[in-house]
Amino acid sequence: MKYLFEKVDNSKLIVFRIFFGLLMMFECWGAIATGWVSETFVQPAFTFNFIGFDWTQSLLGTPMYAVYAIMGLMGLFIMLGAFYRKAIVVFFILWTLTYFMQKSHYNNHYYLIVIVSFLMIWMPANNYLSTDAAINSRIKSDSVSRWNYLVFQILITCVYVFAAIAKLSPGWMDNHFLPLKLKSSAAWFVDKFGPNLFAEYLQTPELAQFLAYAGILFDFLIVPLLLFKPTRKLAFFAALVFHIFNSITLHIGIFPYFALALCIFFFDNQSIKKIFLPFKTRSVMDERVSNTAFTKKMVTWFIIVFTALNLYLPLRHHLIEDDVLWTEEGHRMAWRMMLRSKSGTGTFATHLPDGKVVYESLHNHLSYHQIGDLSTKPDMIWQFAQKLKNDYKKLGIDSIQVFYINNKVKINDGYFHPFIDPEVDLANTKWSYFGHQKWILPSPDDYYAPPPQEKNKK
Repeated sequence: MKYLFEKVDNSKLIVFRIFFGLLMMFECWGAIATGWVSETFVQPAFTFNFIGFDWTQSLLGTPMYAVYAIMGLMGLFIMLGAFYRKAIVVFFILWTLTYFMQKSHYNNHYYLIVIVSFLMIWMPANNYLSTDAAINSRIKSDSVSRWNYLVFQILITCVYVFAAIAKLSPGWMDNHFLPLKLKSSAAWFVDKFGPNLFAEYLQTPELAQFLAYAGILFDFLIVPLLLFKPTRKLAFFAALVFHIFNSITLHIGIFPYFALALCIFFFDNQSIKKIFLPFKTRSVMDERVSNTAFTKKMVTWFIIVFTALNLYLPLRHHLIEDDVLWTEEGHRMAWRMMLRSKSGTGTFATHLPDGKVVYESLHNHLSYHQIGDLSTKPDMIWQFAQKLKNDYKKLGIDSIQVFYINNKVKINDGYFHPFIDPEVDLANTKWSYFGHQKWILPSPDDYYAPPPQEKNKK
């Protein structure tokens, strides 16, 4: 316990606060400027929120511009260390709210920002080089308890290690996914810049094979190499190349730059201070605020629970029946990043009380992007059936049944396989929050082999 509360220089926390605020400001105001907020929250009349957060639907529309504008402003305040505690709390609440409001544009870094902003609430990140410290000299300090750095190191280790473990799958190892992703990226470059050598290079099989194994090695080794002082600079250079390449080719938002900012927590304070805060005088380990025995106990238990939760969430799919790649159950919040592409087909058939069957046109209910995601995500399929049930109820029609028929899903460059039981009435089926949905058909033995009925045709 003494190790956790040992006073150390706070340069790393201060520098990260500045980078974090800057990135959040660009992320939120950029989401407005690029039209992402409009596409995701303003134009749709319905979003696929996390199950249990249906009440967030009332916030859709133009108010979401204000939400993102406020979050961007909070990012600016965080960067400046102005009204820091209020700013980080407001940012965390609003960001977490928007995270749970939609799944169609799910990204792992959205979840990572939820965790990081929550952790930052409890840290004295405004005690130096901040507007708050300039106004109130009583909070100014050069030091911080070591546990503030440890929780970030635990989090970052989980992100990379579980990302590496997830890649130990046939779809990644056998190079079924990356060629498709790189081909898509190449098409983007051709569309923007015309035919070019870089786009051709992205489509070479050798590059995809190299990146598949390089990605696994990087994710497994980056944390140990950052922790080991003789290899730290080399590891950061590798991280710089890796993340910038991903940013250019994969178009994954601010995650590469956010990941680079988090590397700060693996460097020694002297290096960070020399690079970013050369004007900072020799730190005096401030002992003005002594932690009580109760505080130490609470912090220790928090770290234990935090670590346990970050181990459980990426592993929970092993407690759920069938393959997470197929069922999606346990996929989110598990650092299963850039693993597969999925495409699917299917039709919602609504059976009315008078015996009439309506084959629903998804374009009457959803955006183009939502339609693309719907057919491969069981929770979204169930949610849309519930939406249809509610829509018909508003029209005065009760007791409908909704079946998802003629549905098939394929993973990467594999074959289409039957996905959802077409005989289950999804409108009147309860969602199992922690277990397996029995109406998801069993995963095929081999995603890249034709289903039995197609074999028989041949």
